[in-house]
Amino acid sequence: MSTALPKNEGVPYRPKAAEIPTAPGVYRFRDAERRVLYVGKAKNLRARLSNYFAPLHTLQERTRRMVTSAASVEWTVVRTDVEALNLEITWINELKPPFNVRFKDDKSYPYLVVTLADEAPRAMVSRKRGIPGARYFGPYPKVWAVNETLDLLIKLFPIRTCKDSDYRRAMASGKPCFAGQIGRCFGPCSGRVTIEEHRANVDRFVAFMQNQDPRILDDLEHEMRSAAAVQDYETAARRRDQLQAARAFFEKSAMVLGDRVDIDVFGVEHDELAAAVQLFIVRSGRVRGVRTWTVDKELDVPLGELVDSVVQNAYVDGLNPAREVIVPELPDDAEALETWLATLAGRKVRLRAAQRGDKAALLQTATQNARQSLMLYKTRRSADFTTRSRALEDIQEALGMADAPLRIECFDVSHLSGTNIVASMVVFEDGLPRKDEYRRFTIPNSNDDTDSIHQVLTRRLAYLAPGPTVDPPSAAGDTAAGTDDAPAASERRRKFAYRPNLLVVDGGQPQVAAAARALEESGVEGIYLCGIAKRLEEIWTPDADFPVILPRNSDALFLFQRVRDEAHRFAITHQRQRRKRDIGTLLSEIPGLGPARVKELLRHFGSVSRLRAATESEIGEVKGIGPTLAATVHGHLRADGVSAPR
Repeated sequence: MSTALPKNEGVPYRPKAAEIPTAPGVYRFRDAERRVLYVGKAKNLRARLSNYFAPLHTLQERTRRMVTSAASVEWTVVRTDVEALNLEITWINELKPPFNVRFKDDKSYPYLVVTLADEAPRAMVSRKRGIPGARYFGPYPKVWAVNETLDLLIKLFPIRTCKDSDYRRAMASGKPCFAGQIGRCFGPCSGRVTIEEHRANVDRFVAFMQNQDPRILDDLEHEMRSAAAVQDYETAARRRDQLQAARAFFEKSAMVLGDRVDIDVFGVEHDELAAAVQLFIVRSGRVRGVRTWTVDKELDVPLGELVDSVVQNAYVDGLNPAREVIVPELPDDAEALETWLATLAGRKVRLRAAQRGDKAALLQTATQNARQSLMLYKTRRSADFTTRSRALEDIQEALGMADAPLRIECFDVSHLSGTNIVASMVVFEDGLPRKDEYRRFTIPNSNDDTDSIHQVLTRRLAYLAPGPTVDPPSAAGDTAAGTDDAPAASERRRKFAYRPNLLVVDGGQPQVAAAARALEESGVEGIYLCGIAKRLEEIWTPDADFPVILPRNSDALFLFQRVRDEAHRFAITHQRQRRKRDIGTLLSEIPGLGPARVKELLRHFGSVSRLRAATESEIGEVKGIGPTLAATVHGHLRADGVSAPR
């Protein structure tokens, strides 16, 4: 069903609530050219769609952009949540809507494959799925990992590895295949075993891969010793080699859970723009495969909804779900997703979020790996020359700049409840950080963040102001990265004199307005200015009523995000250094507290926050601190109470 009604509240195509069914179903937003922009599912279509048709100012910016870009919405009613899930997956894969989560898993993963349908089954490494009658094990993170595994297993269970053409030629001619001649193939084509004997070896190979029972180590050692006892040294040597191969196999696949545990563990790390997923495939308590992929988020979906999309994507390519699937957060339609997974697996599948124990620890490890993958993905994306060039060109176009911003300076302010106010300036040239150009600012007094931004920009722009070269105001607080001492005035002028193309401040309209006022007062011209608001990743320009919205997966927004995050990190680091130094100074100024007693106080309580929270009697228990001195310390610390950094 489709609707494109006269204008109502919010958007012109908004349907009346009574027209939307309350049944489960799948909905699609289309633009004026009938292109599908977004596909979603719902247990209750009316309840879900009403969220999109709320007053526009209440919607998140990117949801608002999707809703206003659409020209109509249509829905299909189904009988159950599971049917809705299946239909949603089908349409997303078929239509690839631009506002749905997009997966960057553009590579296929290698599997260990046994072609059971062949006369003499072959063990091989393949990325191809769907070989008739084949049994798949994996996936493996790298080709070399599965090749190493296959080399060990062939020593343990000798079966065929040669190509089908070599096998047919060898069986027709009676001459061993080439791989058999060099000891790399152990099929009937090698002339060492019959087809029946080889099939028995294949069955043992497959059974071991299914169960991977470590009791095989004891069996091989017993057979080796028994053969040696009757002086059958040839058999004993073969069993010794197989025992070494089996031990190597189990060492490469360490036990992480009980030997009867089969689970899939999804670690997810995400931010406003992207997400990384790390999947641990655990069979018989051991990690048998690892899979990693990244996700571009056009809409800022919550973690539960992201988990829903991630799990669907993981199993649409033929991977068989484990009996238990561990995720960081259960989606709203967890029961429907469980039913869908059970249909794929042909048995019951449990979906759960582990909170404690070994499974939670493994989930934490997977999440940590996902965090590293996301960081690496963003770093590589920012470091690629073509990507950087495209990002700079997109920024130029989005902000209406005359030239690409080859030098970007970004400013951020950090403080402790209005005290210890500091600011940072980070520099990116050609899309890469120039850490030798980073600067720190100390702000003695400020009314709020906008006043701090104005002060910092005034001091920075003073180096570029027209007229004779003079020291800018408050220059003693402007220091180079890595030092707490102000450089010589001539050195400051030389380094600060490099002219930026674009100034970026961390914040929205108020911060940009303060920066624009400083830029106007300085008399410096030809420099563009913008701010990035963290909550929705909006780009604000001076005197603009609405922000610039960059595509969620654009290289330009990634670069803006990285510049802003680097400025925030640098400001926080400087602020914490000053706080630590100031705390040490504060304690040393208390009468009766020398360096040894200061050190003992901090060692006893472990942190300044615990020392501040301590009572007089607790402070008096510290070695070398009596009741009188404890009261003095307690009074000074309470009078200087400080909260956590911004």
